[in-house]
Amino acid sequence: MTPERKQRLGRIQFRSWRRGFREADMVLGPFSDQIVPTMTDAEWDEYERLIDEEDQWLYGWIIERDPTPPEFETPVMARLRAFMREHVAAEVSKGIG
Repeated sequence: MTPERKQRLGRIQFRSWRRGFREADMVLGPFSDQIVPTMTDAEWDEYERLIDEEDQWLYGWIIERDPTPPEFETPVMARLRAFMREHVAAEVSKGIG
């Protein structure tokens, strides 16, 4: 990983873990640690557009409580939802929160 990419990843991870909305932190933080490093630069661009959004909207889209605007209905959103179902939900059931 280049120094520039490593620095960008660090910024993405920081923004993912420190949302100020605990439920979003519990999804986006682990996702940024486990999945984001494996993604392409284009996928990082897509992810950064998502994390630029307000937490209550973004979290609502991830858990499919609220309709996702078409511009955010992307493969990265699909990966976030799958991650939520497969990993985060299992941790919550064990008492993470």
